[in-house]
Amino acid sequence: RATLLLSRCLLKMVKGNIIVPEEILNFCCNGLQGSTSPPRAQEPGEWEEAPGAMASPLPARNPTEVQMSQLVLPCHTNHRNELSTGQLLKWIDTTACLSAERHAGCPCVTASMDDIYFEHTISVGQVVNIKAKVNRAFNSSMEVGIQVSYEDLCSGKHCSICKAYATFVAQGPSGSKVKLKPLTPQTEEEKIEYSIAAERRRMRLVHKDTLKDLLTRSPPDTELETRDDSGAVPAEKTRVESVELVLPPHANHQGNTFGGQIMAWMENVATIAASRLCHAHPTLRAIEMFHFRGPSQVGDRLVLKAIVNNAFKNSMEVGVSAEAYGQEMSVSPRHINSAFMTFEVLDQEGRPRTLPMVAPEPGDGERRYREASARKKIRLDRKYVVSCKQTEVPLSVPWDQSNKVYLSYNNVSALKTLVAKANWALAREKEKVRMYTLEEDKFLSFRIEMSVCITASQAFSLLSNLWRRHEWDSHYVSAELVQKVDDDDMIYHVVSRMHRQESKLQDFVILASRRKPCSKGDPYVVAFRSVTLPTHPPRAEYTRGETLCSGFCIWPESEEMSKVAYYNQAMPGYLNYVTTNVAGLSSDICATFKACEKFLLKNKEDLISQLQDF
Repeated sequence: RATLLLSRCLLKMVKGNIIVPEEILNFCCNGLQGSTSPPRAQEPGEWEEAPGAMASPLPARNPTEVQMSQLVLPCHTNHRNELSTGQLLKWIDTTACLSAERHAGCPCVTASMDDIYFEHTISVGQVVNIKAKVNRAFNSSMEVGIQVSYEDLCSGKHCSICKAYATFVAQGPSGSKVKLKPLTPQTEEEKIEYSIAAERRRMRLVHKDTLKDLLTRSPPDTELETRDDSGAVPAEKTRVESVELVLPPHANHQGNTFGGQIMAWMENVATIAASRLCHAHPTLRAIEMFHFRGPSQVGDRLVLKAIVNNAFKNSMEVGVSAEAYGQEMSVSPRHINSAFMTFEVLDQEGRPRTLPMVAPEPGDGERRYREASARKKIRLDRKYVVSCKQTEVPLSVPWDQSNKVYLSYNNVSALKTLVAKANWALAREKEKVRMYTLEEDKFLSFRIEMSVCITASQAFSLLSNLWRRHEWDSHYVSAELVQKVDDDDMIYHVVSRMHRQESKLQDFVILASRRKPCSKGDPYVVAFRSVTLPTHPPRAEYTRGETLCSGFCIWPESEEMSKVAYYNQAMPGYLNYVTTNVAGLSSDICATFKACEKFLLKNKEDLISQLQDF
């Protein structure tokens, strides 16, 4: 309390331009919570809090967690007295880098920054709070999760600004890669982020292929040939080119250009390009993935280029790139980074204004125009499927080429999130089959597990094929493979019965996504969720069913033993059936899982024979 009162007095003194003694400043800074400094060791004879005192011990803090708090000053703001996005990107990158280096124990460089959606702006006088921690370490790279919020010191209001994920690479002497030590998550939240980080990494690797595939499969765009360009702004008029000389203040502690500084420069030229289209001051709403293709050093000349690729009704996409030159500008440049930024122009009420059309340049300009339209569709699908909470996403999301990667991500991450939950309660154990339940809000989830004498890879191969499930699950009547999306994702039309005595059958259109372990300790995963396909609408002879989250996780227990677990979030129409079985682990569920065990044991010999023949 004394520290809080003294801090408030300090704030009033600063506002009144009163000189504050250094001793008071040090006391306040050391007393404020949230400092990134390690706790001071207790000296012998110091007062210790008696057991049962009111203050409770704080939970153990993640050793990689770094917090930064910055008071927004006029020098940090734009013409609207709002925090410049470029300055915010610098702070985000700095905080994330410090977190990565805490885990690596050596210098780290920014490899990429995932999509960022800015929910609010921050005004001068408010405080930006940034928290970063390593979610998962792979071989030489790691994912750092970043949360940004602002705090109004006068009202005490806190509000989320954005959430981001950055990838950092650890570097040894002479730029060599360093093998990272594994990270062990402790809390439920950390376990969820750790598990899903592998799926986010997979999504990053196929990011470019998603756009190429959509452009290849999409029908020819006739908009350019049919629209009236009489009032359109030529894209050439929005072009911006700016050069920056990399000086020592722009470099990090390794001598390379600070990644946050490059992102800030890119945001600056992109804002200028957007302003040239609308003749107003735009607001940055989203940034598509930054991907650093190489380093630059002190003394380099960075040439930053930006142009408006396409303008939609209330938003525009600006493409921006950064190229590095040495002292001889005639030498071929090194491509450092590219990004795509989405801007809006707000009226006095804060509503998006209608924007003028863009007339693209022939050739590359038309290509960028079409790609911008495709990216907008992908961006909306990704934000809709990936960013929404699980309860906000409809059960059966329409499947198409633009959102296939993100539906697969959502499918697997939803199951991994369910697996990482901590409050599972054992309901019953019978014949070595264990049943657990988890009650949360609108959902009753259950988990059924058993140990089977089969390798995890063999069980994964057998259980990931839905067309064979009727061999052990009496509820399944048939499963038809509708579409093979890729080697890891398939869409099935499943016909089943909820109760064996019911005459009318149910049908499902299910996306089955399978994943092998990313590293030691990860399970094999087979995830299921409902999707909709125009080729398979509901039919009168079936009751259309839906599944939000279900699937198998398989962990190796030894060379010959595996733990097989099945998870399901029960839907309202299924709850009566589930609760009936929970009451005593009915013979129906028990018999189904014992049949599954027999199926695995019977067919593992066939798999061994096939491998030997191969």
